[in-house]
Amino acid sequence: MGNQLLLVGSVPLDSVEEVMRTFGAPLGRYLPAMPDGEVGERRSWVNRFSYLLFNGHADLETLRRPPKIDGVEQLLPMKRSEGWQFRVRPGVTQVRFGLPGLRLGYARDATSSYFVFRTLREAGILPADLRFQVSIPMINSVVRPLYFPEPGDIDKVRPGFEEALAAELAVIVRRIPAKDLAIQWDLAGELLAVYGQPDNPPSEAAIEKHVAPVRRLSALLPSDAALGFHFCFGTFGGWPAFAPADLGRAVELINASVVAAGRRVDWIHVPTLDRADESFYAPLARLERGDARLYLGMIHSMGSFRERLSVIRKFVPDFGLGAYCGFGRTPAEQLPHVLADHLKAVELLNAA
Repeated sequence: MGNQLLLVGSVPLDSVEEVMRTFGAPLGRYLPAMPDGEVGERRSWVNRFSYLLFNGHADLETLRRPPKIDGVEQLLPMKRSEGWQFRVRPGVTQVRFGLPGLRLGYARDATSSYFVFRTLREAGILPADLRFQVSIPMINSVVRPLYFPEPGDIDKVRPGFEEALAAELAVIVRRIPAKDLAIQWDLAGELLAVYGQPDNPPSEAAIEKHVAPVRRLSALLPSDAALGFHFCFGTFGGWPAFAPADLGRAVELINASVVAAGRRVDWIHVPTLDRADESFYAPLARLERGDARLYLGMIHSMGSFRERLSVIRKFVPDFGLGAYCGFGRTPAEQLPHVLADHLKAVELLNAA
């Protein structure tokens, strides 16, 4: 398996096969695992749960939904202030979700995508030692005050969502051989929360609140499966949704997450900004990642890439590369440039 590049997850092409042929074929030798592109509704990452899972649930009331455009319903908001919001109905102490193992769609999609992955790997289009990557948002990225603004409601919804996600994982690990599988936990909402957000209750800034689900869910994975982490500053409304002064709080969350996993962690993906000041990257020297491979999300703004590469190496001399996030909100016509940037980044990494 390669260790110079990481694909976070989403690639906005029409099919899993197109994703794996277009990105997996040229990049596969550099990758530890290949995602399926999160095609279809998963392209919206967690936003799809608003209309697929929460809206219409018997124990939830919809407080706000995206406004119509030209009389047509909108399922995905155009801006944060128009996003879905919900409230737990009076008297409900815990919201739970039916159809365990099916309700969230991860197991269904992973099963179908793994067949495509295996077929292309057997045909030699993908490397023989490449794993199949399933990227899954951690609980508090899905159930957060942004969607559930009423005090106390997130604590009534999070356990039920975690239960539903655990059921999906049980199906995934039953259907996909552990030696072929890589699970990646995506923590975007968690990373924003630990830096402190003005609309969040103060308790959301506590790191333990966000690593506790990591501890419980990682324990469900087979030891032979790979495990990775993707941390992100968010792209909703444009990159970055949040721009901190430095990576200090991110490093604290990463270190705690690695410990909480309680098992081998194979990689950690850390976002970066288009900055070359040492103060932003200095906290990387405090990373405690064990044997996990570090991938820095710095394949963007390629004109400053060499300068940023030189600064970062003062704090972490050895690492791989990735984009700052997945490409789900990137127009498809820009993907050839994205692919070219990844190949150029490997060239520059090896030349430096």
